[in-house]
Amino acid sequence: MPGYGSCLVVQTVDSATITSSAADQSILAAASKIVLPSNYINAPGKKFWISASGRITTVAAPGTVTFKFKLGPTANIAVSTSSAITHIASKTNVGWFLDVLFTVRSVGSGTAATIFGQGSFESESVIGSAVPTLGGPQSSLWQQATPVVGTGFDTSVANQLDLTAIWTTSTTNTLVTHSFSFMDLTTTP
Repeated sequence: MPGYGSCLVVQTVDSATITSSAADQSILAAASKIVLPSNYINAPGKKFWISASGRITTVAAPGTVTFKFKLGPTANIAVSTSSAITHIASKTNVGWFLDVLFTVRSVGSGTAATIFGQGSFESESVIGSAVPTLGGPQSSLWQQATPVVGTGFDTSVANQLDLTAIWTTSTTNTLVTHSFSFMDLTTTP
């Protein structure tokens, strides 16, 4: 039976500003961290899409940032993790855009369920970007080198979603999310 797409979350307010930290920090507004009911993720091949955008500021030695798409009873399991994205120094409040498609590879209890994610992060702050007058932003793939399936999780329980970021430096880089959407591309009637 054919399915249809369904937008489950649209964030219409800014997230809190996150700063460099050695710990994951949510980049979503609280209302965007919805809970998917148990067995909502019910079949291999189910597809989800996230789209997020905001602004980023980097300092003289910005290091890298890694994003994690999390699910679990308390959004505690990184089911898909980006590559470490290297940024250019000294960018102030430049825009960014994240676009990732997730495919459910397996479902089940314990750690049987897995998701594969691939997409891109785009910003003038990404290393290799030209100044806007000379070419604009560059992209970095969600997973570079050898893309892999994420950490296993349990689809038989309710799963809260979150999108987090972690910097490799403790300097004062900042990141704000202005918009976020989470869409189920394979909803069935």
